[in-house]
Amino acid sequence: MPHEIKLVTEADLRKAIDLDLEVIDCIETAFAKLATEKVVMPPVLSMALPDENAEVDVKTAYVPGLDGFAIKVSPGFFNNPALGLPSLNGLMVLFSAKTGLVQAVLLDNGYLTDIRTAAAGAVAARHLAPESTRVMGVLGTGVQARLQTIAASKVRPIEKVLVWGRDSVKASRLAEEMKTETGLDVQPVTDRNELVAESQLVVTTTPARDALLDAGCLHPGLHITAMGSDQEDKNELAPDILARADVLVCDRISQCEKLGELRTALETGLLSNTGNLRELGDVICGKARGRTGEADITVCDLTGTGVQDTAIATLSLGKIAKAGSGITISA
Repeated sequence: MPHEIKLVTEADLRKAIDLDLEVIDCIETAFAKLATEKVVMPPVLSMALPDENAEVDVKTAYVPGLDGFAIKVSPGFFNNPALGLPSLNGLMVLFSAKTGLVQAVLLDNGYLTDIRTAAAGAVAARHLAPESTRVMGVLGTGVQARLQTIAASKVRPIEKVLVWGRDSVKASRLAEEMKTETGLDVQPVTDRNELVAESQLVVTTTPARDALLDAGCLHPGLHITAMGSDQEDKNELAPDILARADVLVCDRISQCEKLGELRTALETGLLSNTGNLRELGDVICGKARGRTGEADITVCDLTGTGVQDTAIATLSLGKIAKAGSGITISA
């Protein structure tokens, strides 16, 4: 018997959903459910294609209480810019949690992944960065560098943003663009350690394979969110940073052990005491402590979870339905 499926383009999604407090709250709720309900979230299916300088990730999660669950396919082909194509692509398929029938195909080209990733950074900042945060430092010059800045400024009273990139021209260009877009004082810097020294919140957004920061840059009252490491060969933070942190938070410990900064710290043996390790959902719900004072040094390791994808896909479909956009087909 035929049933209706909604086909939604990136253009439709960009009109319907933006990086705002509603999205940030949606992702925060998803993490809370991960900590308190019987969420089913299998390990990430990750496939590297070294001959093509590419990788493909597949993520999913079933969340009790939501009508559907999403399966997200996220390819990253990093030679694409030379061909005039974006590096990241992908789509989400939303299935009914009751019947398993396809509800929607969200042809977002990675847009929803970008939004939910930035929202997770804002959730981490909301619960771990000092409430008085005025200066933010961003390592990286790509899409997430821009979106993490926008997201963090919605949950903390940020006035100044420092941007570092391996390519100083790109860092200067991003700083100018962000200054115009946000109205914040955004400045490019050439020294990573100086960036950290002046910041209360630092977000690393790079595909680095060698650590960009070490414990020598740490200072009281600092929070670092590392969101670039989501593969077994990536690493943005030296293990001694995780070892020195008063509080170390993961989006999912089992996932970070394989794909995140936590993996490197455990492999080196520097993180022998895991008593300060907890999950973001537990901090949100009060099951585990986060920052206890302005002087704490806190670190959050974000690798991106399937629960975020199901949450953002469900929210998006609701907004698309309300707007009457997308194309409905019978299948």
